[in-house]
Amino acid sequence: MCSSVSNVFETGNYTTKLLRVDSCSHAQNVPPPKSLLIATPIEGGEFPLLLFLHGYLLLNSFYSQLIQHVASHGFIVIAPQLYTVAGPDITEEIYSVAAITNWLSKGLSKILPLNIKPNFHKLALGGHSRGGKTSFAVALRKLNMTTDLKFSAIIGVDPVDGMDKGKQTSPPIFTYVPHSFDYDMATLVIGFGLGDVKKNPLFPPCAPKGVNHEDFFSECEKPSWYFVAKDYGHVDMLDDDTKGVRGKVSYCLCKNGESRKPMRMFVGGVMVAFLKAYLHGDNVDLLAIRDKNLSVPIEMKFDYFV
Repeated sequence: MCSSVSNVFETGNYTTKLLRVDSCSHAQNVPPPKSLLIATPIEGGEFPLLLFLHGYLLLNSFYSQLIQHVASHGFIVIAPQLYTVAGPDITEEIYSVAAITNWLSKGLSKILPLNIKPNFHKLALGGHSRGGKTSFAVALRKLNMTTDLKFSAIIGVDPVDGMDKGKQTSPPIFTYVPHSFDYDMATLVIGFGLGDVKKNPLFPPCAPKGVNHEDFFSECEKPSWYFVAKDYGHVDMLDDDTKGVRGKVSYCLCKNGESRKPMRMFVGGVMVAFLKAYLHGDNVDLLAIRDKNLSVPIEMKFDYFV
């Protein structure tokens, strides 16, 4: 059965709903290990899953527009709040992601609308910035962690591992040997062209060279996809209105592009195309982006496939 190219950069055909599930006070018998923000279609059906991890010191709510974009194309996106304050070590995040993954088959269906069925055999893991690094760490089975459910694809949205080469967060994952990541699944890395540019001379860039998207992609095995946006910064796919002190800081510490909406459309669209390819077996949109047969809302710096 052949499919036609769809505009993955625009909102999809499904109406979406955001669910907020608290880890402490939820009425269900099996509360999640961490509080969750879930974007789900509301039209009945069975849908693949994406577990998506927030960036360093950011809130999962800052990604609400992005995860709704993905959900509108027929996916259930689960975005946990892994912490509010954290040090340089991601050990606890790895344990938390494993616990959340193991909870999904026990508790997710009790939270979703009755007509929505999660497909636990089609599950992807992804994250932004430090959340991207954590996703790779889980895929690489760091700390000997295993999960009840198997991931089929990994996404890193401008992933970052520390301040500089040699100043990585623990546990380290880079070997700096090309194609050395040892896991059996497809990978998508999205890079932001301004991520390694300082906005303020007093602070380092948000995605420094030596520990950023270039290094993650370099260590990926086949099949892996790599798209880099030219004139956008490290947090330019967040919601337009990120509230509170953390939300304001997201505009101050990282070099920014002109507007968040085009980058959010780009990131959401590439994620959808990749998920369709490796969770649905439909690579038409992903190939259309690669082959420049689909109009892209931003200018790409380059793209690669291995």
